[in-house]
Amino acid sequence: MTTQPDHDGAQLVVYCAHDATYAEQIIQRFEQETGFKVDVRFDEEANKSLGLTNLLIAEKSKPRCDVFWNNQTLGTIRLISEGVLEPYDSPNADRIPSAFRDEAGYWTGFAARLRVYLVNTDKMPATEDAINAAMARESLNRVTIAQPLFGTTLSHYSVLADQFGMEGLIEWHTDLHQRGIREARGNSMTKDLVAEGVCDLGFTDTDDAFVAIDAGQPVAMQPVRLSNGQVICLPNSVALIRGAPHPEAAKQFIDFLLSEEIELLLAKSKARQIPLGPVDESKLSEEVIELKAWAADGVDLTKAAEANQQVLDWLTAEHTGQ
Repeated sequence: MTTQPDHDGAQLVVYCAHDATYAEQIIQRFEQETGFKVDVRFDEEANKSLGLTNLLIAEKSKPRCDVFWNNQTLGTIRLISEGVLEPYDSPNADRIPSAFRDEAGYWTGFAARLRVYLVNTDKMPATEDAINAAMARESLNRVTIAQPLFGTTLSHYSVLADQFGMEGLIEWHTDLHQRGIREARGNSMTKDLVAEGVCDLGFTDTDDAFVAIDAGQPVAMQPVRLSNGQVICLPNSVALIRGAPHPEAAKQFIDFLLSEEIELLLAKSKARQIPLGPVDESKLSEEVIELKAWAADGVDLTKAAEANQQVLDWLTAEHTGQ
């Protein structure tokens, strides 16, 4: 956990769960364009999204933060019921499809990742039929998934809880583990297990998959599709904090993040994050254009957010044995 920052002199305070590698240059660009001094808090822990979400809840009676830039969506949605967020209808929110923003203006999504199957192409074809056959095997000891207590795997589980109910999710989870699926510490480790040929197949997300692809490892990906054909599309989200100390600067920063300029910048990063609003597609790589087509089938995350805490409580009990 990073130390508590001193916000004295800041004209805007941002809590950011997105990777500093990508976020810092965007925040610096905002400072250069507006002249605002931005104080940003990054949390480098593996459960950084949950850590910042819980911090905002703890601070809600005396908020220190103006804007929450989350690399997840479900935790941001949870903050609505906790009374942490203030609605803001950004003029740039209209460019984002309604499936990826709150109708009351509490949060807006942008620049998404997808949950994907990562396949070692030396071990099996990266096709939907081959993946389905592999997942139907009696033994899953050559399949890997991250520990689902945080990150996009927790979001994945929450989506399944919405789709199947908690009983169905628990049955799915139990079946995978009874058949010997390898549970890794995080998405990066699942990527490594597949890329190195220890596993044939794994669940991860697009930004980790591209790390292996860029390293020239023998991998390819396919989207994780739900039984109805939809995919798990997980945008970054941005939200205004209720009682923000610097509300006008906060609104300008939200407008900035939701612009075509920033979605294109994130699409061109090594993470190849997926623009959700209209952009000049001539500036996108073929990889991102393909991801954008997959993301169009993204599932509504609202009900998954409602299940998120129940899923986390169950998983915490599972992993602690309590």
